[in-house]
Order: sequence, then structure tokens, then C-alpha cells
Amino acid sequence: MDNLFYRRKKKAFDIAGLVRKLIRNRRLVVALVIGVPLAVYLVFGNRGILQRVRLQQEKTELETKIREAETETRALQAESKALDGDRKAIEKVARERYGMVREGEKVYKVNRKQ
Repeated sequence: MDNLFYRRKKKAFDIAGLVRKLIRNRRLVVALVIGVPLAVYLVFGNRGILQRVRLQQEKTELETKIREAETETRALQAESKALDGDRKAIEKVARERYGMVREGEKVYKVNRKQ
């Protein structure tokens, strides 16, 4: 009764047998020899998928920087036009940027606690 149920012994890993099976299956070997280098080139090559993704990300970042620069340029051009002849705009810039005051005005500086 003890011999009715048994487990089969696992075969030891045989590298030589695996190599023999691969050599017999020549189509698989040819496909691997051609396919693996081709796949590596398509993914990691100079014109591969990873390079394309990296360049696409770089393009998106550059387009964003261009839009920001165009917005800043428009704002500076508008400010430049305003400063051409408007005395109030000139006074505003002089007070805000350069800390200038009119004669007779008193300036109070407030120290903020941090």
C-alpha cells in the first residue's frame, strides 16, 4: 500500500541537455540570434524608443520655457510702452523698485519677525 502513492523525483538541471535541445530547434536559435540584437537596438539604440521618449520630454520642456519667455516678453513690452510717457507709471516703478520718495515724505520701515 505504501508504494501506490509516490512523488516523482525532480530531474536535476541539465545545461548540456538544454543546449542540445536548442541546437535541435534551429528556428528558435536563428530567431534569437537575429531578434535579440534587433530588439536591443530598437529599444536602446541611438534612434531607439528610449531616445525618442527622452527627446519628446525635452521638446515638451523647451516648449514650456518658450511660452513662459513669450509671456514675460509681452509683459516687459507693455511695461516699456507704459513708461514711455506716463509720469504715474514712471513714479510707480521708481518707488517700488528703487525705493525713491518725494521731497518731504517720511519713510517708515517695518521689521517683520520671522
